[in-house]
Amino acid sequence: MVKQPIITVKNLVKNYGDFAAVKGISFEVYDGEIFGLLGPNGAGKTTTLEIIETLREKTSGEVTVDGLSIENDADKIKQRIGVQLQAAGYYPNLNLSELIKLFCGLYGIDKTPAEMLEKVALTDKAKSKYKDLSGGQKQRFSIATTLINNPKIIFLDEPTTGLDPQARRNLWDLIREIRDSGTTVVITTHYMDEAEELCDRVAFVDGGHIVGIDTPNHFIDQLVATGFERKKQVKLANLEDVFINLTGKEWREG
Repeated sequence: MVKQPIITVKNLVKNYGDFAAVKGISFEVYDGEIFGLLGPNGAGKTTTLEIIETLREKTSGEVTVDGLSIENDADKIKQRIGVQLQAAGYYPNLNLSELIKLFCGLYGIDKTPAEMLEKVALTDKAKSKYKDLSGGQKQRFSIATTLINNPKIIFLDEPTTGLDPQARRNLWDLIREIRDSGTTVVITTHYMDEAEELCDRVAFVDGGHIVGIDTPNHFIDQLVATGFERKKQVKLANLEDVFINLTGKEWREG
């Protein structure tokens, strides 16, 4: 079965005065995949995402989202996507149920807080305030708010930064569940192990250009085929596995 692109970016350019942040980027995101944009700070990842999300204007190029043009159909695109807030600005005195009701009202959508909190395993925190949650719980709640409008695509910008190993893995499970339910996920991350674990395909961005796009496995197989070897022997587990094993496999951050 031929995969259909749900996002198409052609020759995207974004200039800030004399500075070119994005220099002719082209790629496609397929319907129903987890797609990763990887690269160092300042590579152009976040700018590219914000243009696709219709939050920032492009200098030139073409971008379509679910067959809609970002120039002519921005309002329709906004109805079909979910965007995770990077520095979440939630009202500090509202509890999670109240915040979900607020978001439902903004979207004009009739959903219960219980339904949304269950999706992200936060049912027991319904009466808690956002500021009292752990880092992992804050990220899960933030993702819940992106799902309220039944989006076809969600965008997650560095979703696991600052989380402990168990919270990261819990979030990975949640992101996979979202993909498996039929929602396309576009993610940026600094963590290569995260991209390798989660993403169906990745694009490496550097200096405003895409320097490679493929599945993680194919990238790794190509590199190994050149004769490349890691200096250190690859072991069957890593320190993160050890930490989780020592602290108890059933342990979940509270």
